[in-house]
Amino acid sequence: MSIAVAPRFRAEDVLEQLHGGLIMLDARRQVLLWNAWVARCSRVPAAQALGTHFDACFDQPVSPALLRAIDSTLNYGLPAVLSSALHRSPLPLYPDHASAAGAARMVQSVVLTPFDNEEGERLCLMQISDASNSVRREKMLQSRSDVLKRQVATDGLTGIHNRRHFDEHYAQTLQRMGPTGGSLSLFMVDVDFFKQYNDYYGHGPGDQVLKRVAAALQAGLQRPGDLLARYGGEEFILLMEGLTPSQAAETAETLRESVLALAEPHAKSLVAHRVTISVGVCTRRIEGEADGRQLMATADAALYRAKLGGRNKVVATD
Repeated sequence: MSIAVAPRFRAEDVLEQLHGGLIMLDARRQVLLWNAWVARCSRVPAAQALGTHFDACFDQPVSPALLRAIDSTLNYGLPAVLSSALHRSPLPLYPDHASAAGAARMVQSVVLTPFDNEEGERLCLMQISDASNSVRREKMLQSRSDVLKRQVATDGLTGIHNRRHFDEHYAQTLQRMGPTGGSLSLFMVDVDFFKQYNDYYGHGPGDQVLKRVAAALQAGLQRPGDLLARYGGEEFILLMEGLTPSQAAETAETLRESVLALAEPHAKSLVAHRVTISVGVCTRRIEGEADGRQLMATADAALYRAKLGGRNKVVATD
């Protein structure tokens, strides 16, 4: 023998306490259910909404995508989901704490479910949730991800790109240029007599000099596609596209002069009493990875010649 247990709550009370919206529509889109959450967030009382055509409940337009999904659910019995990623705010709903005037719509996730009642009438149950927190979490995670990516790609001392980022960018550039080819200029830069600078002034001042040299080199890059990276201890590397050999040589000389103009004292330099750089640059047409490897080797050899020839100079080749 079964014993009937008296219910200790009413279903109506549960609907009113839900932290989420419930709307039920009939085949003519008339509102049959409008719970308290929807009333609060829409600023439309249930007494005003019930029995009203859904489209007329709001003083602002409802998303056309939502209306199409409702028709599909009512006419064909197809469930539907409108995610916040693709349909940010399909209904004119606002957070509980927001004022009605000038408030931004709540970010929503909407689920539509076909519902057949005992009379065989097709209804549409609309479940609405506030997706604002999820969106904020996604933005926060994306922001953290962007920061980590920048940290991985950035030299911790100078703030410019590091060797890892340059190598990845260089490989991508070579791959992109492969089918049609293009002109690349590769600059290898070395701070002259930097070991002697560190031995005389100390590593702290040496770090500051590297920062100022990096800033001077960075200031000489004018185009978005130009890339500067710290390639080693006192070695920097630059990549530029579309220059002629003469233009690359002029750019290298400008970079050399910009570092010289810093007038950073260097008592142990054998070429000047200030910090200087040597630059080797090679400009070639690139049509594949093999050309890219040769470009780097030639630029490195040009830098060696600049240092061997007395330093504080530019050697350009093609």
